[in-house]
Amino acid sequence: MSDIAKRNAAVAALEHVRPGMILGLGTGSTAAIFVRLLAERVAAGLDVRGVPTSEATHSLAQELGVVCLSPDEAFRIDLTVDGADEFDPELRLVKGGGAALLREKIIAEASDRMIVITDAGKEVARLGRFALPIEINPFGAELTRRRIHALIGSVGLAEAQSAWRLTGQGERLTTDGGHYILDLSCGVIPDPDGLAVVLDRVPGVVEHGLFIGLADLVIVGEIAGARTLARV
Repeated sequence: MSDIAKRNAAVAALEHVRPGMILGLGTGSTAAIFVRLLAERVAAGLDVRGVPTSEATHSLAQELGVVCLSPDEAFRIDLTVDGADEFDPELRLVKGGGAALLREKIIAEASDRMIVITDAGKEVARLGRFALPIEINPFGAELTRRRIHALIGSVGLAEAQSAWRLTGQGERLTTDGGHYILDLSCGVIPDPDGLAVVLDRVPGVVEHGLFIGLADLVIVGEIAGARTLARV
């Protein structure tokens, strides 16, 4: 996705921001562009507050002068703007490429509306091309991984492979919340709703990257502008 297309998606999302809003601020390169554009509006007098979904977004927003609240300080969240790793025709999402999926889902679920800003390369007929991130508690992590593989055959994923996400130094990546990320390579997810139910039942799974029924709009950035898709 070019920077022009990213900016066009972010600009279109800004049209939904109103004075006085409390905004969930997503994580990732496209969400960062939205935060930068939002900061320009704030500097010009727009009165909003942000609830960041990661330490990186929190640092960026504060550096740019956007007043931030912790989730516990936010009585309500009017609108969350975030990116996605892929989305399907029903606006079901795979998220978590930035390793912030737990915090992203907490904020998205608590929001009145969620707008996803992305590009046409993330649009898929069926989810699964992007490996599904699963946030795992470190206690019994390998046991949890085995439990996942023992159960996902029931939703057509007996052949799926998984790998722990690593840092550049070859160590297991740790999220802002102190968890691991297991990337589940599915190829195609035949039943995203069913897979979400299965993963929700595994105690060591803190959260997974299937965002179902959360995105109200997906704004697809393009070189010439942006197009908007609404959940039916």
